Amino acid sequence: MIDGGSTDGSVEIVKANSGAIADWVSEPDGGIYHAWNKGVARAKGDWVCFLGADDRLHDSRVLEKISPHLAVAFAQQRTIVYGQVAMVNKSGVEVDHLGMPWATACKRFVQGTYCLPTPGVMFHRSLFERLGYFDASNRIAGDYEFLLRELKTSEPCFLPHIVVTDMQHGGISSRPENTLLSLREVRAARVKHGLPAFNLPFVAALVRVYIRLLLWRVLGEESARRALDLGRRLVGKPTYWTKT
Repeated sequence: MIDGGSTDGSVEIVKANSGAIADWVSEPDGGIYHAWNKGVARAKGDWVCFLGADDRLHDSRVLEKISPHLAVAFAQQRTIVYGQVAMVNKSGVEVDHLGMPWATACKRFVQGTYCLPTPGVMFHRSLFERLGYFDASNRIAGDYEFLLRELKTSEPCFLPHIVVTDMQHGGISSRPENTLLSLREVRAARVKHGLPAFNLPFVAALVRVYIRLLLWRVLGEESARRALDLGRRLVGKPTYWTKT
């Protein structure tokens, strides 16, 4: 477990449960991906999964269920395996499911408008030996840039019937201003890897984020959430923003 030197009581909780935690450190870090890189360097297993402070495995048998699929995937020279992630609100109620088949996700991923749900992704440690670590200069989209290194020339393995992780809505990328930063970092990653900076779906995603940002600032967060869900209902989508 990698803690960024928090002073909110987290270290005391870790110490109280030290018998169930194989390795941990609490010290200041340079952001999410610097912390993840420290975790990779300390990891002992063949597969690595990154969970944030508000994330948890979906149930006690997830690793048991996913283990045979990991063995098959690696035998097929696939080093990225992912399942679904349940998005939950602060009460633990599921409001959405993330994760789609690669055949559906591939085009959107390459366009920069979709990223695999990282808390539900298993990375084989050989990836880091071959490709290096996460680019710690990124604040939000370092996982996209790392995944792009591998997935621009290969395919991951998707496990459609396994929910790997529960992820609480409200992480760093959920605010409109941070979503905008994420898209900027995605654009930089695409250019870095020889892809066009812009395409029509990417521009449309940018426009949607600017509309969200405008609604947030003009209406306030609560009214903006209601307005966004009204728009979702008008196009036949279920409500989301007022549930989180």
